[in-house]
Amino acid sequence: MQWQLQDAKNQLSSVVKRATDEGPQIISVRGRPAAIVLSMEEYHRLTKPKTRLTDFFKNSPFRELELDLERNQDVPREVEL
Repeated sequence: MQWQLQDAKNQLSSVVKRATDEGPQIISVRGRPAAIVLSMEEYHRLTKPKTRLTDFFKNSPFRELELDLERNQDVPREVEL
């Protein structure tokens, strides 16, 4: 459902309840979609990482590479500000 901003402000509890029960609620400003209200469940589903970082690195094709992680000891360049 789409709500005008003023209506959404006046009926915030209805907007939140509908987001929880029915799905995302679009809020428009001057007739153009501007924001969306999601249930926490939907928000978590959308923001949950698809792969754990540790699994990503374990499955990386570069996992067997030997990396040179030693810090370069060269003198830093002078920068003119």
